[in-house]
Amino acid sequence: MKNSINIAHGFLSILYSVLILFLFEISLASCTQDELQIQQNFPFEISVMPTPKNISKDETVEIRFQVLPLGDYSETQYFLRYFQYDGSGTLQYFNNTPYLPNDLYPLLQKQFRLYYTSTSEISQSFTIWIIDNFGNEKEIKFQFNIKD
Repeated sequence: MKNSINIAHGFLSILYSVLILFLFEISLASCTQDELQIQQNFPFEISVMPTPKNISKDETVEIRFQVLPLGDYSETQYFLRYFQYDGSGTLQYFNNTPYLPNDLYPLLQKQFRLYYTSTSEISQSFTIWIIDNFGNEKEIKFQFNIKD
């Protein structure tokens, strides 16, 4: 009886060792790549504070933006471009030179303010695109009616 218990115990030890080796082999087989994969391309959202609906000629409106990435990769760069398709005006960052339509400008911060100044006596419409260096982009449309 004691001999059959020793045989059963030995069999269970061997079975346990085979199971451990099998699990070890599966874990090694799943690591076939030499490099760790790091996600770099994260989509993002844009938060824009409300702006006035009406503007008069030579009036400046502040537009507050925040880029909200859905992940964090330190080397992501963001850019801005805009195009005005109705009316006329200028868009600029702080006291910098006004942006030119369809030119690409780097964004140095994820939270920033742009200033739109009307130079028109009619309604104005323009679109701003925020783009990252991975090709993701968001489009934000603005429309200002002329004040009476």
